[in-house]
Amino acid sequence: MNKASLFAVKIEFAESHTFFPTIVLWVMVILLVLIFIFNGIPYLRALKRGDKRLRLSVAHLDKLRLIGTLGITIAYFLLMQYVGNLFPNTGYGFLFVSIPFLFLLSLLYVHKISRRKILIIVLNSAIAPCIAWFVLAQMFNITLP
Repeated sequence: MNKASLFAVKIEFAESHTFFPTIVLWVMVILLVLIFIFNGIPYLRALKRGDKRLRLSVAHLDKLRLIGTLGITIAYFLLMQYVGNLFPNTGYGFLFVSIPFLFLLSLLYVHKISRRKILIIVLNSAIAPCIAWFVLAQMFNITLP
């Protein structure tokens, strides 16, 4: 007799690449709802009372970080697909492109660069994608680009 287990998950290989993005999507939707509940509703009430004003201005916009983030993110997805095609079904596209992506994005947002901060950025950029790749691609056998 084959009993279904609460902890047994069976994912077809052809659909395994949709598993993780679906989880991320739902986590992001839940977080968006929570942000709206805890920050959006009080802000809208303050607007209605007249305590706050809605300011739509680009004067204080950090153009370097905005354009840098968009450029790095677009390059990340394009390169991940390209590198992933060089090493199909291994997740190396994700791994090899995520390391410089995290490094560049962290470097873009760090304030007052120091040796210590650079060391932390380098370690985080190398370790975090390796752990994610190992857990997703090796332990759970989820296909990554």
